[in-house]
Amino acid sequence: MSTTYEIIKSWAAAEGTVSTMEEILEWIDYRNRTLTVDIRKIPMSYDGFWHYDRESGMIRNQNNSFFQLSGFEETVHGAVVREQPVIIQDEIGYLGIICRKMNGVWNFLMQAKVEPGNVNVIQVSPTIQATKSNFTQAHGGKAPAYLEYFKNSAAYPIILDQVQSEQSSRFYKKRNRNIMIYVDEDIEVLPSHKWMTLGQIKELMKYDNLVNMDSRTVISCIPLLRSELSSAELQEVKEMFHDEALYASIFESESTQTEHILFNCINNHKMLDDCRGRLKPLDQLSSWDMNEYEIVCKEPYDYKVVYCKIEIEGREVRFWEQPLVEANGIMMLGMFTAVKDGKRQFLVKVRHEPGCFDTAELSPSVQLEPSNPRNELNAIEELFLDLAEKDTGKMADVLLSEEGGRFYHEQNRNVIIEIDPSAVKLLPDYYWVDYHTLNTMMRFNNVVNIQLRNLLSLLHI
Repeated sequence: MSTTYEIIKSWAAAEGTVSTMEEILEWIDYRNRTLTVDIRKIPMSYDGFWHYDRESGMIRNQNNSFFQLSGFEETVHGAVVREQPVIIQDEIGYLGIICRKMNGVWNFLMQAKVEPGNVNVIQVSPTIQATKSNFTQAHGGKAPAYLEYFKNSAAYPIILDQVQSEQSSRFYKKRNRNIMIYVDEDIEVLPSHKWMTLGQIKELMKYDNLVNMDSRTVISCIPLLRSELSSAELQEVKEMFHDEALYASIFESESTQTEHILFNCINNHKMLDDCRGRLKPLDQLSSWDMNEYEIVCKEPYDYKVVYCKIEIEGREVRFWEQPLVEANGIMMLGMFTAVKDGKRQFLVKVRHEPGCFDTAELSPSVQLEPSNPRNELNAIEELFLDLAEKDTGKMADVLLSEEGGRFYHEQNRNVIIEIDPSAVKLLPDYYWVDYHTLNTMMRFNNVVNIQLRNLLSLLHI
């Protein structure tokens, strides 16, 4: 059987073949109740283990590991249009999932992981979720569990291996390695991990803040290839889909001119945009205040920086302190979908963000920060926000967390709305795209942004 066939079969297996949904939810609840977790905001002295380095203008730790906080300034035609703190994390970490056939169906080894910034305690995470500082043990703690499988990934069938961008409004050119491998051997399953089908993971995504961002991005990158399927497998796959338009969007679409048009638009932004960004010392951000408790904008802004004392049982290091970026509100991430010529399509936008690795990427129909003024919305954003408050056409509406290792209690509203395509008047940089094209473009690094990838991960067959 082909990889694509096995993935779709696992997607359809929402009841599970190793653990039931009830058992998975009980496991999460048990770990929530029994793990010792204590996260407290505390004052920051700027001259302790995490300190303000006046020479570089950054907040960093004494080991110069994990990440730094810097100031950032963006200009258009020489005029400053934005200044803010950004997270600099040049190292590329692992977001890795092991899969294996269990009782006739592919299962994914997922982790019940606690991050200091999680809204709740436990979120369902990849098999391994580790920065380079983690897996090189720069913190002096233990190596992450299952690391050796990914260090030796070439020894196993590789399902996907992509370097993808992260939140470019908070990070500066941050990327992580999204990787999935198939391991056909006995694996010790730790109490912190559990096998589950892709269908079960998708069901868990219906719960607020339960499946973390890192799981969602890896799953979104899974390649689905018609060329792998025999005619008999293709027919079986088709029968697994209740959403016939999504099946057609994945398996009855071909590479078309749309892909070239999208790359043309992205490359125009790379070539012609007049936005210029540069790092600058944090204490030179004129509109921001570095006080004892937080780094905060003097005007309403989407986030601030806080400092936390952390205890988490079961981590490679149990006690530590670090800065976290705290959101001031909930972002709206939204995607219009429509059935055109029998195929499900998705409305995407080529969007520039300040910390983008390469200027612009494909993004959802709507990506609105909490402070985005209602009077500055375009017609597509206005239509989406109006429909989001109604029940008509909604395929998903769930609060999901951003990366809890760097963000404190940041949760965004993720909404997918089906609409008649004639109701949407396209604006510059907006395009209707089928799943096949998006899935193809995700095989390139830094083309589809984290917000769009996360929304695509919510789809059900």
